[in-house]
Amino acid sequence: MKAIMVMFDSLNKKYLSVYGNQWVKTPNFDRLAKKTVMFNNFYAGSLPCMPARRELHTGRYNFLHRSWGPIEPFDDSMPEILKKNNVYTHIVSDHTHYWEDGGATYHNRYNTWEISRGQEGDHWKGNVADPNIPDSICNYKLSDLWRQDWVNRQYLDEEEKQPQALTFKNGLEFIERNKEQDNWFLQIETFDPHEPFFTQQNYKDLYPHDYNGKHHDWPDYSKVIENQETIQHVKYEYAALVSMCDNYLGKVLDMMDKYSMWEDTMLIVNTDHGFLLGEHEWWGKNIQPFYNEIVNLPFFIWDPRLKIKNITRNALTQTIDIAPTLLEFFNVQIPKDMEGKPLKETIRSDKKIREGALFGMAGGHINVTDGRYIYMRAPVSTDNTPHFEYTLMPTHMNQLFQANEFIGMELSQPFSFSKQCRLMKLHSTNYINPYWYGTMLFDLSKDPEQHNGYRDYEVEKDLIKLMGDLMKLNDAPVEQYERIGIKANGDMTVEEIERVEIEKINNEKVELGNNIIFDREAEKALLFILSYSKKEQREQMIIVFRGMLEEMKAKVVTIKHIEQFVKKVIPEPMNMMLLKFMKQMIEI
Repeated sequence: MKAIMVMFDSLNKKYLSVYGNQWVKTPNFDRLAKKTVMFNNFYAGSLPCMPARRELHTGRYNFLHRSWGPIEPFDDSMPEILKKNNVYTHIVSDHTHYWEDGGATYHNRYNTWEISRGQEGDHWKGNVADPNIPDSICNYKLSDLWRQDWVNRQYLDEEEKQPQALTFKNGLEFIERNKEQDNWFLQIETFDPHEPFFTQQNYKDLYPHDYNGKHHDWPDYSKVIENQETIQHVKYEYAALVSMCDNYLGKVLDMMDKYSMWEDTMLIVNTDHGFLLGEHEWWGKNIQPFYNEIVNLPFFIWDPRLKIKNITRNALTQTIDIAPTLLEFFNVQIPKDMEGKPLKETIRSDKKIREGALFGMAGGHINVTDGRYIYMRAPVSTDNTPHFEYTLMPTHMNQLFQANEFIGMELSQPFSFSKQCRLMKLHSTNYINPYWYGTMLFDLSKDPEQHNGYRDYEVEKDLIKLMGDLMKLNDAPVEQYERIGIKANGDMTVEEIERVEIEKINNEKVELGNNIIFDREAEKALLFILSYSKKEQREQMIIVFRGMLEEMKAKVVTIKHIEQFVKKVIPEPMNMMLLKFMKQMIEI
């Protein structure tokens, strides 16, 4: 038996015709759906990129214990388990995060691997002179990714040179070379259609339109502020890249047809997460809250044992189910610590394998869905505490932990899945504090597009119980329950839920004395800024702010005072990023 997984990155299912899109050209996804089983309620678990890949390997949630990082020494890695059981595993990829500090342990779990260079500011081609960067709408970018991307584009002037094309070329060569062999798993993984939405002209020509604005194919993770012409232009740029993905998917299907591989080869087509392209007035995916455009994923699977195709399934399924599905397919024992379930019976008859699904990002909302409702539980404290990282591999996305991050480090007791290992327990820093977005509830049966979030404590009571049960199954750290204000067993009355909300509102006060008062926006803004500071720093920051107001003889605090304060006490470029987030938060 053989298996191929074609994995995309940041693929919004609403841009696929087979999921109902009327204008994006994806004929090979249509063709794929006719040859496979298509899932409608397949959800991400942990976001973004590497947390999702850790789930792909381990078959269990990542986000309750750790943020972005490598495979841990105690992790069960699906490709490595296959390798140890005489199933040859090979990955071809252009996903640059695999070769950064925070992902560098994944690719060596396979027998062999190949890399294609040049995606999203990959530190690839050395060029000391500044590249020719066009005037652009795009703003803040991490480190020097923006500059390096424009260096790399000079070397990607033909489609055949682009990383996605090379990745699929490598994957197809593996199939051609090994088609007569048995017992292998191939992972063809492209970074596309992740931003920047860079394609050659032939794909852009599929979506002709007039656009006279500045260059824009890499939207910031932020609120949509562009005009309608620019918004539509970005959507067309993304659609062009999706059509490129569709083209290369078709090459895999062609080879499956050519060599009659449908007889003995499992095919999985998936993505790690979606992407907001103006929906809910946001760009991006690392943004709270995680709407379905980000977490409800396209998923297709062909199981040659069952030969079921051209049908949809509605059972609630997740990324954590992929690892046990592949292990079961190759008749390899599934480790007890894998929480995911093999999909064989769900493919066969839409068998229900779970009551609910958790999803989220470390330090973000804890989210749960039962298929009808989506419940996004926010922290109850403005500083989003308590929250810790648990790891034996302390790396961030593209750097090691800094020495000062180990101050106050403790060793935790072993978790149920850590093979008796005690882990480093480290204070965690926030990416975007979900407190400011609040707790949200959506009823997908009445509001499938999630336009009308609401609160209903009777409904929430059941969903909190479901959330608590799933957190317990995951052996979530005890402080995670405290952070979001629920009991460790999930059993809460309506009165208890209401009491937590009242206490939360009462905590949203900043006392400055001297009869100083806030206007409506300013107090929320100051609380937001203080929430990004450590508790021991806040009192000193309030003293500094009070002194600044006294110098200005201000009696009413306005948003302009907050902006001046941030520029005074927080260095660049962090102050500009916080001000940007602060303004977005005030608009919520």
